[in-house]
Amino acid sequence: MGRRCLLFIAMMLQLVLPARPALASAGLVVSAASSLTPAFREMEAAFEAANIGVDVALNFASSGVLVRQIEQGAPVDVFACADEQTMDDAANKGLVDASTRAGIATNTLVLVVPEKSGTRIASAMDLQKPSVTRVAIGKPGTVPAGRYAKEALVRKRLWAGIEPKLVYADSVRQALDYVRRGEVDAGFVYRTDAMAARGRVAVVTEFANFQSTIVYPAAVVNGSAHTGAAKRFISFLCSAKGRAILARHGFGLPDAGKRQAAR
Repeated sequence: MGRRCLLFIAMMLQLVLPARPALASAGLVVSAASSLTPAFREMEAAFEAANIGVDVALNFASSGVLVRQIEQGAPVDVFACADEQTMDDAANKGLVDASTRAGIATNTLVLVVPEKSGTRIASAMDLQKPSVTRVAIGKPGTVPAGRYAKEALVRKRLWAGIEPKLVYADSVRQALDYVRRGEVDAGFVYRTDAMAARGRVAVVTEFANFQSTIVYPAAVVNGSAHTGAAKRFISFLCSAKGRAILARHGFGLPDAGKRQAAR
């Protein structure tokens, strides 16, 4: 068979064979809550610069979806989620190495509205107004921000009145997009998300007093093919440089990044 023919066949195979899933790419795979997207993109570059030869692949989704991906065998090395309950669930299922678990950041739930909103909303109480018809919230079953929002509304005795107006999002970033595009009157997101969308959304109120501190934990996934690099990545998150990156994106710091055993 001639050389030209072989080249032609090789080119055709590249066109017809399915692409490999993103999670199957070589290197250190980090699955992180969607609210960590801007901070972890900066973290990726900083970590690779400090660890020559390590290629980081980032995968973002809601925390609950990420756990399901790991359960289904996705080749993940580091798991970072937006709440301790989800990490507890992952640890109880044997999906992560509890000894590597670390609290890496804290956040605050906020209520936001489109920057140029025509609806007057000054507090969560105003969500009950007839003029407010659509409120974005992450799905409480899989999106930690959605669960926190539900807890806050229940404590303020507002859930029953607002529930019919809720528009459920698959992630907190999707809830933010609904608000940013003016598709809803208001939405529940994290303070860091509101910062990232400054100029497009406005914060109405914070809910710091209505739930326990929102802590983001990270841990090495059991069965990781890059355990050493995974542990170094978590240590980097807790280092002075990693904390500075998280702080630039609006995150708080939980007990100086103290490692936490699974509860």
